[in-house]
Amino acid sequence: MGLADLSSTLWRIREMLDLLLFKLEEEQLVLAAGKTRWLPHATREVEMVLEQIRKTEVLRAAQVDEVAAELGLPPAPSLSALADAAGGPWSELFHQHRAAFLTVTAEITALAEANRELLTVGSRAVHEALMNVTGSVATYGRSGETVGGGRSSRLVNEAM
Repeated sequence: MGLADLSSTLWRIREMLDLLLFKLEEEQLVLAAGKTRWLPHATREVEMVLEQIRKTEVLRAAQVDEVAAELGLPPAPSLSALADAAGGPWSELFHQHRAAFLTVTAEITALAEANRELLTVGSRAVHEALMNVTGSVATYGRSGETVGGGRSSRLVNEAM
């Protein structure tokens, strides 16, 4: 293994991060359209891509340590440190990988946060709709049991 193998792995991770970005956008479209029927499928696809990324990250970490040893660097150096030590065409390529990772990571973070916000808004809307239809929503008591949360005001002695 060497610089070429590491670069190939980095390309693979970049492709998977692009796929993750696509899957998050799919999830966002499902959320925005209110098609909650498809939400478990979209979420499962996101989780599958994340699992592939985790497995490839283990390989990448091993390759980085091997290349670091070849270049006389300590274990687990940053991609920037590897790029600086690699020299030749590898230096530029690793700097490009790093820039691409920073860009796609920022996009993924922003999209994941937007999806989280859509989920929160949707959950709040369901909660409010249940309150309007039933007049109350079940909540949890101090010991974990389900209790009805009424909308009307009650006197303290009525609540006991």
